[in-house]
Amino acid sequence: MGHKTSESGRPTPPTPPGILARLGVVGMEEIEPVVLAALIQRDPLLLIGPHGTGKSYLLNRLAAALALDHRHYNASLLSFDDLVGYPLPNGTGSLDYVQTPASIWGAQSVFIDEISRCRPEVQNKLFSIIHERRIQGMALDRLVYRWSAMNPPASEDCDHGYSGSEPLDAALADRFAFILEIPDWQKLTAASQEALIMTREIVPDHEAAHKLAGDLGTGRTLLMHVRESMGGMLARYVRLVCALLRQGRLALSPRRAVMLLANIAGVHAARLLGQPDADLAVSALTALRHSVPQRATGEEVKEVTILAAHKEAWKNASVAADSPLHVLMAIPNPLRRALAALRCDSLGKPDFSTIVADCLAAIPPGGREAMAAHLFESGAAGRLIAAVAEQAAEWYATVATPQDIRESVQSNGPRHRVWKQVVARLAGLDPKDPDTAAATNLLTGLFGKGSLALETDVDAVLDNWHSARRAISEAA
Repeated sequence: MGHKTSESGRPTPPTPPGILARLGVVGMEEIEPVVLAALIQRDPLLLIGPHGTGKSYLLNRLAAALALDHRHYNASLLSFDDLVGYPLPNGTGSLDYVQTPASIWGAQSVFIDEISRCRPEVQNKLFSIIHERRIQGMALDRLVYRWSAMNPPASEDCDHGYSGSEPLDAALADRFAFILEIPDWQKLTAASQEALIMTREIVPDHEAAHKLAGDLGTGRTLLMHVRESMGGMLARYVRLVCALLRQGRLALSPRRAVMLLANIAGVHAARLLGQPDADLAVSALTALRHSVPQRATGEEVKEVTILAAHKEAWKNASVAADSPLHVLMAIPNPLRRALAALRCDSLGKPDFSTIVADCLAAIPPGGREAMAAHLFESGAAGRLIAAVAEQAAEWYATVATPQDIRESVQSNGPRHRVWKQVVARLAGLDPKDPDTAAATNLLTGLFGKGSLALETDVDAVLDNWHSARRAISEAA
């Protein structure tokens, strides 16, 4: 793969290969912390990916590296007898099972491949294996790792072409701690692609295989430390991110919330193995991305929804529970949150500015300008740092400065229709109302800036303005 070159022109040593690469599994660097977290936690793992992307190769290599008594089943062909052996009456009115080399008794790890192609009656029997390590009510005492894999499920919006790969039952999907999508071949670097092509030539590093068990033991110690030292903050994060995801139509169950906290701690422990200064926020986002069961049930999972929920939840969860910021950030309405911040005299300039900036960005047009005007008219703008005050001043100028619009527009064109709506709404305002001049400046100013694209935008802006002005007056 060669050496990298530093800015000074001198070659720098290549980045040491990760744990999976040393085991002969290449191209999985992006998901390595999640795979290791599943091993550290000993929780169920579901891999999703197109055929030929190395799902089976990864899991079978892990089982070999850990020297596990391993079972690999193809769920599309699986019968219950394959799992438990053949039933035989024992003379007491119950059954014993004649074990075979393939039966599940005594296994330490189980890999159930093609789980999305499994017959419903068999899938129901797999449920207790994955969730409880039990079968037919009997404990599987030696079973530690439960792994599964499937092709991407077809959905209403996207047909991946995998005939027979059905969306997983929601209850079953929710029992997998991690639902992990295998990295896309097209997104791998050229070096990773070439290494992957030569997979058959890769000889596993036996020292790395021997060391893996020790790394997992260290990871479990780190996991306990993370949960003990950061559990309270992570619990706040999970509560907030679940609420925000629900608003984004991506609802997680209470069971999933419990799993998510464990997953964040597990991913962070895995990252700490090779990166002692690993960022907990990155670990939280990584765990969140790979803890969403909807990926297996055919529901749409938007990356922008996950990222936005994470950013907002992490920002709020990082605030100390006894800080006034913690109370303020719990107020969902951004206008009311900004007004509450104005009444909180104990906030320093940086914290006050942070809240106001976030609120102004979240308040819709019309209401945003009303809040900016209130900041300057009340004198509160003096509590803002310069950059936030400057941005607020631009919005305030829109309502405080009379606008002179000189523009030729095509008759009955979109721009002309928007202007006619501006004129119609302004004509309906009370000329004696002190707010009318500011509202006039607002609509004409936003029209001049090209911020009103549709006639409905005119109505929304004016309604937001009046609503915000009433809320500000009531809070005074």
